[in-house]
This record gives sequence, C-alpha cells and structure tokens, in this order.
Amino acid sequence: MQYKIGIDLGGTKIESAVLDSDNNILFRERIATQSHLGSEHILNQINIIYNMATDSIKNQPHTLGIGTPGSISKDTQLLKNSNTLCLNGLPLKINIEKKLNKKLSIENDANCFTLAEATLGAGKEYSCVFGVIMGTGCGGGFVFNKKLRTGPQYIAGEWGHSTIDLDGPNCYCKKNGCIETYISGSGLEKIISNELNTEISSYDFLNKDKFNIKEQQILNDFYRYFGLALSNVINIIDPDIVIVGGGLSNHNGLYENGKREIYKNIFSNVPTTPIIKNKLGDSAGVIGAAIIGI
Repeated sequence: MQYKIGIDLGGTKIESAVLDSDNNILFRERIATQSHLGSEHILNQINIIYNMATDSIKNQPHTLGIGTPGSISKDTQLLKNSNTLCLNGLPLKINIEKKLNKKLSIENDANCFTLAEATLGAGKEYSCVFGVIMGTGCGGGFVFNKKLRTGPQYIAGEWGHSTIDLDGPNCYCKKNGCIETYISGSGLEKIISNELNTEISSYDFLNKDKFNIKEQQILNDFYRYFGLALSNVINIIDPDIVIVGGGLSNHNGLYENGKREIYKNIFSNVPTTPIIKNKLGDSAGVIGAAIIGI
C-alpha cells in the first residue's frame, strides 16, 4: 500500500494526516505552530509532527505534501505572501526537505483545501470549483476537472488581496483596503477593536445572540463586503460552486445574509451560484496536502 502523508502548516497550528490508497484517514494529529518563536522553531515542529505520522505507519513508504499560506516563487524558490511573516523570503521547501530528509511537494493551503473539497467533499460533483478560506487570512483556489489551476505566477484564487477600498486599512501585503482586511478573522477583529474599543474574537462576535446598533452595523458591513468580494469573483469566472472554509465558515449568516449580498451584485437577473459550507471540515487542508504529495 502507498501511504500519503499531508502536513497543513497554519499560523496557529500544524496538522498532519496519513491517508491510505483510498484516501481514508488513518492518522491525524496537530500541534501548535508557535510562530512567534521563529522559523527554525517552526521547522522543528514540522519535524515532530512528521515523525508522529511516520511512526503511525511504522515508517513504511509514503508520499509527502505540505500546504502553507503563501506560495513558492518560481523565480527565487522563496516563500512569498504568507501571513506567517517569519517564513517569507525563506527557501521553505528546501529547508523542510533538509530537516525531514524527504522529498516533498508544497502548495498553497487554500489550493489544498479546494482540491480536497473538489475531489472528496462538497464539490465532487462539479467541474469548476472555487474554494475560499476565511480564517486568520482570506485565501482561495480554483479546481477545474479535479485539477488545480495555480497560474503562471502562483496567484490564481488570491481573492483576499484584491482591493475593494483604496482608502481602506493597511494590509501586510503593503496595499490598502484588501478584502482580507475586512472579512478575515484578523481583519474583523481589528475593525471591532477600532470601532468598539473592545477585544473579542471574530468567532465570538459572529456568534453573539444580540447586537447593539454599532455591532449590527459592523455585522452588516461584514456581509456587504463578503457579498461584494465574492460576486466580483463569480462575475469573472462563473464557477459551478463556491465552497467556504476556514474558521468563519461555521457562521450560518454567510449562507443567508452573506449569500443575499452576493446575489445582489452578480451580473445575472437570476443568480444561481451555490454558496456552500465545506463538507470535510478542518480536515480539508491536510487531506489536500496529502493528495498533492510526491
């Protein structure tokens, strides 16, 4: 049997999974990323969780794939556009291969999510799938006929860094008013902090039972920006389905109020694009990483 190991490198946690030849999950574990301790510590954490995965299959032959925020530059082979900032500018793939003594493939985490959902999850009956991750950041990916479309610059699907307000908040990508600054978990939390002078997680805010007038306005703006951002994507590629993942995907309002805002802005008198919550849950990213492994 050819086993597949996937590692999902997130800003707060690193997850590994082992799949069999039928893509059944045989092992799954996660540990803290602790990115504040730097890139070398992250490499050590990857090594730890990789060894846990290989131990689970008694070091039998396997492929290995890694999903990470950002992408590897074709020109420099260095990581770019990651919201785990300490990894940007590093030859991440090379460094991990040296640390693990194992050849691997590496792909953007949103691409891994979309591939998993298009292959095994909510999009498996569709040919053109756009997947979005709304978590710490905002990522996205395209899958056509079960194959990733990454583009010549490895930026296909990066809807989170399209600008929707030139005078909007600063983004780590050095632009202003990116989608990510409005509807990601971290972006929403900054808006709440600035507008309400209080600290609350995006998850807790979106799941409040009652909203005062100012809170309701922030929530309405969140739906409005979500609708504007996704409708722009739909108007360009007209996907068969949009699948939403990440921590904020559990907020039911996205599929009601958010969907209503999307449909307002789609260039069609009868918009029909399904806007669906992911099926594989937080397993999607690591499953996709395992699928792309070499």
